[in-house]
Amino acid sequence: MALLTLTDAHLAYGHVPLLDGAAMALEAGERVALIGRNGAGKSSLLKILAGLDQPDDGVLQVQAGLRRVYVAQEPLFEAGVTAFDAVAEGVAEARALRERYERHDPADDLDAVQTRLEALGGWTWEQRVTEALQRLGLDGEAGVAALSGGTKKRVALARALVAAPELLLLDEPTNHLDIDAIEWLQDLLVGWRGALVFVSHDRAFIDAVATRIVELDRAVLRSYPGSFAAYEATKVRELEDEALANTRADKLLAQEEVWVRKGVEARRTRSVGRVGRLLKLREQRAARRNVLGQVRLELDAGLPPGKIVAELKDVSMRFGGDEILIEGFSATILRGDKVGLIGPNGCGKTTLLKLILGELQPTRGSVRQGTRLQVAYFDQMRAALDLDATLADTISPGSEWIEIGQEPKVTRKHVMSYLGDFLFAPERARAPVRTLSGGERNRLLLARLFALPANVLVLDEPTNDLDIDTLELLEDLLQGYDGTVFLVSHDRRFLDNVVTSTIAWEGDPAWGGRPGLWREYEGGYEDWKLQRARTRAAVVTPAATRPAASPAAPRPAAARAKLSYKEQRELEALPGLIEDLEAEQKAIAERLASPALYTEAPQQVAGLQDRHDQIEAELTTALERWEKLTAR
Repeated sequence: MALLTLTDAHLAYGHVPLLDGAAMALEAGERVALIGRNGAGKSSLLKILAGLDQPDDGVLQVQAGLRRVYVAQEPLFEAGVTAFDAVAEGVAEARALRERYERHDPADDLDAVQTRLEALGGWTWEQRVTEALQRLGLDGEAGVAALSGGTKKRVALARALVAAPELLLLDEPTNHLDIDAIEWLQDLLVGWRGALVFVSHDRAFIDAVATRIVELDRAVLRSYPGSFAAYEATKVRELEDEALANTRADKLLAQEEVWVRKGVEARRTRSVGRVGRLLKLREQRAARRNVLGQVRLELDAGLPPGKIVAELKDVSMRFGGDEILIEGFSATILRGDKVGLIGPNGCGKTTLLKLILGELQPTRGSVRQGTRLQVAYFDQMRAALDLDATLADTISPGSEWIEIGQEPKVTRKHVMSYLGDFLFAPERARAPVRTLSGGERNRLLLARLFALPANVLVLDEPTNDLDIDTLELLEDLLQGYDGTVFLVSHDRRFLDNVVTSTIAWEGDPAWGGRPGLWREYEGGYEDWKLQRARTRAAVVTPAATRPAASPAAPRPAAARAKLSYKEQRELEALPGLIEDLEAEQKAIAERLASPALYTEAPQQVAGLQDRHDQIEAELTTALERWEKLTAR
């Protein structure tokens, strides 16, 4: 029996339908990624599934006694609580039961209390809370009221995870988390036995976690079994088929409109059926909800700068004499480089950027900036966003025109047309910014950013709240951009698709790092991750066997044994095995995504799904073995 079933759901805000006969079911153990355009209604649907909101019409059937926990984009907490107390709210029942058991109240059935306590893992609730706090980088003693919005989100996520519900509903769970925290959450959710529905635009996270994709598209829910890659392939075919069907329907309607205008012939009794068909075609055309347009992005690369954007030599940065953010870092940034900065929150990424661009002076070393730099900052614009200003005034204060480019190639656009390129309807141009969703505000900021002439772009978390279509278009734009890009992002797929080099914080002493250690690598996130794995594999892991070392010196590397002949042959065969498994998994995913399978051979579905999951496990084992052998 399904954990919950939504049938014929309808929901509208004003004249805009968000759900129009939507339906879905969720089975135990499923991990469903809910995707769709910004403003499509994903968060509203998630609240309906959580039982917090009701649809205008339709039925939500929920299995009796189902424990659901929902984590909102903007979580709320009781006044005056610490982070530890807030997270411990997730195990409130276990805490209360253990207190009852320890009181030894004669009125209590201690056997029943103990049974329930063990079922909830109540004996170790403090350990679970502490572990969740540590994993998400939270100080249990800190007051929640004083925390930033992103840190509050992590507290809410920890509270939900320790509750161990049967159904977990997460709205943008990766926002404001650094990459290590995202990967920890990813691993936890993959190994978690409960059901999961989550809204996300992080494609790497979706690929790793989801067993099914559900898309909210034009108020209708469509289900795609398998990975995100399988969904993309199926979606392309569906949109092509839909476009072809719409073209045929429009052509037939045009022919019938020409026929009916002939007049006399159309009024003959024997033509009544044809007139009726024309009326039906008109109704169908009026009711059709066409695919939303795509954002059209243009970027003004400004004046060409010199060949060198910045040159750093043995740069260090300390605050207060004790806090070391950067120590002995050297790099040369050239025109056209696209540089990703990776590191946990608070490690000094923003400080390093300011040093590169000359906004801060190092406490030691030298930084030389290039000539004719025109810098545009995404993060500064976000901070300066006036919520009471209109969209038009935000884009072009005091003017109705936008000029993009340099003489003699200047493109002049009306602000309404320019906003339309970013999917803002003309009637919204005079609306205040505060009426926009988080994703729409980020889209507006991108519109403002791209209206500025710049040959250096500094993008600090530009992907937050952007839908997948806009992310992919932004990737294409940055790949073809002639200027230099500095990108701070926790979106691993976005980093891999955009950057040409990576500057990574590696100051973790547990892996041979030292305070303020940064290194530069060629390639994107996955390239850095592979090289980091090799470095970590070379570090002696048993802490007790490590000799004392100076805090400023890296820890000694472990002696690495050579591969045996058998291991060498195994390593050579692994890439072919991984490729074969991926090809087989892709073929199965395409079959599972085909509607014909469920009508022509439904008996094969369970076996194909089992094999798909089995391949996933085999792939994980093969990749881990490959990394281990490669590191040696």
